[in-house]
Amino acid sequence: MSHEHPGSALDAPWVRRSFDRAAATFDAAAVLHAEVRGQLLQRLDLTDLAPRVIVDAGAGTGHASRALRRRYPKAQVIAVDSALGMLRAAARQRSWRRPFARICATAEHLPLADGSVDLILSNLMLQWCNPDAVFEEFRRVLAPRGFLSFTSLGPDTLRELRASWERVDSQSHVNQFIDMHDLGDALVRAGFAVPVLDVEHYTLTYTEVRRLAADLKAVGAHNATAGRPKGLTGRGKFAALQTAYEAYRHEGRLPATYEIVFGQAWAPVAASRRRGAEDASVSLQEIERQLRIRRKS
Repeated sequence: MSHEHPGSALDAPWVRRSFDRAAATFDAAAVLHAEVRGQLLQRLDLTDLAPRVIVDAGAGTGHASRALRRRYPKAQVIAVDSALGMLRAAARQRSWRRPFARICATAEHLPLADGSVDLILSNLMLQWCNPDAVFEEFRRVLAPRGFLSFTSLGPDTLRELRASWERVDSQSHVNQFIDMHDLGDALVRAGFAVPVLDVEHYTLTYTEVRRLAADLKAVGAHNATAGRPKGLTGRGKFAALQTAYEAYRHEGRLPATYEIVFGQAWAPVAASRRRGAEDASVSLQEIERQLRIRRKS
């Protein structure tokens, strides 16, 4: 059963084309992606894993895939992305001493066998997808006791830009991102065990709105809502946006806030009845208990 989310009404072909076009400029502008990726990889230190097959879902230019290959040298690492341009960039950068496989596919339709993957890591991809469809597919390909660790953008992301546009017109200019609690509910619906989610906020600063817009374009993060304005933004509207955004200037800089949702969950040992959404919040102590059980088994 599909559940609607604020971020689900996306133009998927437009998303794919945006990231294809951004492949050449992504790394130079992806400061936030790099910072969050580092945090996501560090969180793997809290788990006792010896994966044989790893999927980097939404791999982009392959930085996480290379880090996973170094961390787990005996594992097969598979970089999956729907944008062929990103995977081509990943191939140009990869180390031939420790190669990883590349598959051009969407996270909703992975060309992988049931129960064939031990670890899925996904950095800042989920906000461009339908989370129910993605989590169901992740659950399908994960082996018993398989581990999922991901990040996504939360609803506070680009709040200054969204509020400034709302002072200009009533059109949709900024994506609506998915709340942490909705992601937790989706994990439970997909049959994951022991989901743990938390949120961190990051702030990038700019001298002017135009530089923020350039960075968003460079990483492929265009407005991808189906109801977005289809034409180019006129000079008058952009000038109005700049004026509105000035209300947020602090110490000579314009802030751009990002809410990052961190999530992790286990594929259960055996199929079980899916629990209700009230079970979506589980303590860190509980996941530590599950880790002790995993070590004993």
